[in-house]
Amino acid sequence: MTGPAKSSISLKWKIVGLVFCLVLAGALLPGGLELRVTPVGRLDPMLVLPMWPGETFTIHYFHSVENAPIWEVHSLDKDGRIFIEEEKYLKFGAGMGKMPGVGRMVKEGPYEVIKDMHSPTGDFILRIGSPGVDHTVIWRRQRVNLSAIAPHVAVRFSARKVSLAYFLWRLLWPHPATPGHADGS
Repeated sequence: MTGPAKSSISLKWKIVGLVFCLVLAGALLPGGLELRVTPVGRLDPMLVLPMWPGETFTIHYFHSVENAPIWEVHSLDKDGRIFIEEEKYLKFGAGMGKMPGVGRMVKEGPYEVIKDMHSPTGDFILRIGSPGVDHTVIWRRQRVNLSAIAPHVAVRFSARKVSLAYFLWRLLWPHPATPGHADGS
């Protein structure tokens, strides 16, 4: 073969090679993180949050003894490890208060706040409280009240790194358990 037929075959193979390289790069390059809240003993998550390193999510609830509001701000590092960054509460309650060597205590109006904690929690399990305790995840201004969905269920908060290809896939087709998705919370 010579001339135009040979160059069109060569062009087709170049396009195939380029597409292959792009797919391979997408599968290997980092694309962010994904936080999953999954009932213990199950595989399907009830909540999936795409996140960036350093981005935060908050768990808000009402203390079961004091009935006072509490906010726990968490972040993910570039490897998908979970850290607690800040705790904010109306008053000292059972299980609350300063931990020596962790963060700094400040007042914000009526609230006591432990800031700059950056203390690793790793994956953790939370037993969701009853309605009224209202364990609520706040992420990008969206709120998901876990107590309304699955009271008394133990859930695992875990995070993982995702590839660029997976990230782009989820931009086009969000996980059904991602807030704001048509089927999500």
